[in-house]
Amino acid sequence: MLREVLHSKIHRAVVTAALPDYVGSITIDAALLAKCGMRVNDKVLVTNCRNGERFETYIFKGKKGSKAIEVNGSAAHLVEPGDRVIIMHFALMTDGEYRKNRPRVLIMDDKNNITDTMRYKPS
Repeated sequence: MLREVLHSKIHRAVVTAALPDYVGSITIDAALLAKCGMRVNDKVLVTNCRNGERFETYIFKGKKGSKAIEVNGSAAHLVEPGDRVIIMHFALMTDGEYRKNRPRVLIMDDKNNITDTMRYKPS
């Protein structure tokens, strides 16, 4: 049986742009993607810490070092620049894969710098 479990997370990143007329997605700095293991076109769940909005979208790669967290398309109406968001990526895993899984988490500051990294352990 496959179960959907957390693969990686970017915790409390700051939205740098909300672009409703752009093709839908979330643009994330390529350096952040490399650090947490997320990839272009991966599906993510995004939660807005200010208003509680939640939406699913897919990833576009932003310029490395840009600190970009840009919400594009219709989801841009659910955020404002400056909002803190949590970006969660999930993966389908067998029980064996789950036991080896250690989700990577990036903890962000108010300028989208990584202040800490951690890995969750299965309980």
